[in-house]
Amino acid sequence: MQRVPGCRAAGNRCYGAPMSDSSRDTAEGAGWGTAERGTYRRLMPDRVEKLSWLNPKTLWAARNGVLASWFGDPTGRTRSRWTAQRAAAGAPADKVIRRDDPDRFSFLVIGDTGEGDEPQYAVVPGFLKAGEGTSFAVLASDVIYPVGSADDYDTKFFRPYRDYPAPIYAIPGNHDWYEDLGAFMRVFCDDAPPLEPEPAPRPLTRAWLRSLLWHRPRPDDGRRLDEARALRSAPAQRAVQPGPYWAIDAGPVRIIGIDTGLLGIVDAEQGAWLREVSRGPRPKILITGSPLYVDGEHHPCPIDGGGTVDDIVRDPDHHYVAAIGGDIHNYQRYPVDVDGRTVQYVVAGGGGAFMHATHTIPRIAVANVTERDFRCYPLRGDSLAFYSRLYGRRLRLRRFFTLTEAEATAVIAERLGIPPTRAPGTPVRVTRRVRLVAGLLGTGRRPDRARRFRLPVRKIYTQLFSPGSATYSPPFFKCFLRLDVTPEAIRLRCHAATGNLAQELAPPVEDEVTIPLV
Repeated sequence: MQRVPGCRAAGNRCYGAPMSDSSRDTAEGAGWGTAERGTYRRLMPDRVEKLSWLNPKTLWAARNGVLASWFGDPTGRTRSRWTAQRAAAGAPADKVIRRDDPDRFSFLVIGDTGEGDEPQYAVVPGFLKAGEGTSFAVLASDVIYPVGSADDYDTKFFRPYRDYPAPIYAIPGNHDWYEDLGAFMRVFCDDAPPLEPEPAPRPLTRAWLRSLLWHRPRPDDGRRLDEARALRSAPAQRAVQPGPYWAIDAGPVRIIGIDTGLLGIVDAEQGAWLREVSRGPRPKILITGSPLYVDGEHHPCPIDGGGTVDDIVRDPDHHYVAAIGGDIHNYQRYPVDVDGRTVQYVVAGGGGAFMHATHTIPRIAVANVTERDFRCYPLRGDSLAFYSRLYGRRLRLRRFFTLTEAEATAVIAERLGIPPTRAPGTPVRVTRRVRLVAGLLGTGRRPDRARRFRLPVRKIYTQLFSPGSATYSPPFFKCFLRLDVTPEAIRLRCHAATGNLAQELAPPVEDEVTIPLV
């Protein structure tokens, strides 16, 4: 095969388009150093409101997830009402979108995009570049932060993706449900009208208490929505979904998107549909708002009434080849052997929102997947270096906390007992300070070693500190997927977006896998 100038070869194959070094090649490929910043700011509006997850006003607006866990989750009933409304309006009863794509086509997947600031817009140039020739894109979870309001769709959906020429389909994440999914249904489901109000719950019940505190959209929400739609108004960009969950028949594959609501649970009605639409020999890809393997753990996703989503994925009669989930804001891949066949379980939530740490992921040993098989982006060393700078700045202890990317890479290798993912340019000494900082920041460790005191990074930190980790200068460590489909195989590639010009012009491939369909 003739090599395309400027592209990097993988075995006897070429990636097909010019690409810069990835983070696995060099520190500069990860975005470190004094690289020239990209052009993404030209895409942004003149004034951008910075979303702070440390602001009590933001946390109070996003309270519905907590209320649902305390007083009962109404998502399943509300979802059923939305799908009934769509069916009455003429949406297909089987919720299948039938496209006329050829046997060879490509599509994009990008998750957890919508904070509307520099990190989201920094993804867009590479998204457009790597997305040339794709038939459509799928937004996997949390289209709009913080609460899915209709007036936020201007700067967080229509404006950033206005130059993507093909349709964009979406599944909602928990943040899109914080206003009962009304804005999402208006944008993606043929301008679905609001649901009729339900009867008030009986006083002094859990549902009554929940209703007193429940966050609802403003009466005038969406007043700018029609104006925003004009940014993606070309006929070729139009996408109409049968509801918040759907299937797409495209070329030789079926892509199935499920809605896991506020608490990562599938209701019984959707579960029955999922079992039905999963039948048959056609190869299938699941897109879900709750990844089934993440951070070295298995989360099979329960279905109300019994069973799990992963039971359906693992059933050999259903012929799933991949399950891609959003919600966690990074990239991870677990090639799991399921009765002699490999299913690729992927986390793909790095599309623009604040970055969830990867250095807190322990040495991988789950479902017979080992560290040798596992892939993540950002690399653990880059994640640790990023958060060491962040903690140093926040705690005003920069000299103590800040680790270079080379120091972070070396201490990760030492603590996990693995070779360095990216070899440092010169030998690095892992000092007592470096080890202490790595431990305090919750760096993953070998399973056979005892845990010691550390700052609350992996669990509490994911919920409390990571949301406040947004930075507004590169490197951003964002990513998206391109999937190239043929009758024989799917080539899945994770492209990085750092915010620097080099990666903007030639989006690097951080991971690539070929998934056989035959």
